[in-house]
Amino acid sequence: MEELPVPHNIKISNITCDSFKISWDMDSKSKDRITHYFIDLNKKENKNSNKFKHKDVPTKLVAKAVPLPMTVRGHWFLSPRTEYTVAVQTASKQVDGDYVVSEWSEIIEFCTADYSKVHLTQLLEKAEVIAGRMLKLSVFYRNQHKEYFDYIREHHGNAMQPSVKDNSGSHGSPISGKLEGIFFSCNTEFNTGKPPQDSPYGRYRFEVAAEKLFNPNTNLYFGDFYCMYTAYHYVILVIAPVGSPGDEFCKQRLPQLNIKDNKFLTCDEEDGVMVYHHAQDVILEVIYTDPVDLSLGTVAEITGHQLMSLSTANAKKDPSCKTCNISVGR
Repeated sequence: MEELPVPHNIKISNITCDSFKISWDMDSKSKDRITHYFIDLNKKENKNSNKFKHKDVPTKLVAKAVPLPMTVRGHWFLSPRTEYTVAVQTASKQVDGDYVVSEWSEIIEFCTADYSKVHLTQLLEKAEVIAGRMLKLSVFYRNQHKEYFDYIREHHGNAMQPSVKDNSGSHGSPISGKLEGIFFSCNTEFNTGKPPQDSPYGRYRFEVAAEKLFNPNTNLYFGDFYCMYTAYHYVILVIAPVGSPGDEFCKQRLPQLNIKDNKFLTCDEEDGVMVYHHAQDVILEVIYTDPVDLSLGTVAEITGHQLMSLSTANAKKDPSCKTCNISVGR
């Protein structure tokens, strides 16, 4: 009996955060005997696993031979933004139920995509459930060390510059490692209506009137929803001046929010004055996508403590939390 054709020239296409299409070429010889495909998928760190496979070792996916390209979805719990390796062999099911299989193909590497707007909208809807009532705010604030502000004055002409967002939050977030912006907080203390005096990020605080950064000339986007094995949750929002590079980046990737009517951060006019509110029950992390001049606000030392344990720098999301995870991946 002739050997089954070995798949070669494997192509991966239509990659999303939880699916992909796979196709390959194979010799026509004995092609009509193929009843199934065996597909072996591994996270990239396990890419050498195929070296130890024998023909009779069960693989991770047995699929009926369908016309190529074949869509792979739901067979594994694929994670977004993750590197995988894939190899294929053809198989022929025998009368006794066993399989005759070809040799393994070459190993191909690919990376799954970020969350799409559809997935982010699912996260957004989950965040809305726990956002809580709205409290008034009047300023955005950013804590850093004294040396940071000295450096801004000396080397950047007094203007804080956007930097690339770290990898904190959801693993599939399309803004991590890509969006450039400046991180601000806006939560207030329930009893005072003012920013808390403690901070994880440094003893010096830049405060700026909310209307300087958030107004009808800016767009607001939902970026992420996560927790760090804690009872409280974080929502990342992006404020981008209309038509700016940051606005264009977000428009393609993130759900846009109505600045006057959403569950997290609002800006509206009452009696000719801009009025601002934020959600009480989530910690908002606001990313502003343009440079911000220190002359727009004030820098002063806080009277509270520097609570390093509350820092979210490169924080990993709790993958088991039912409140802030969606079923597509982590």
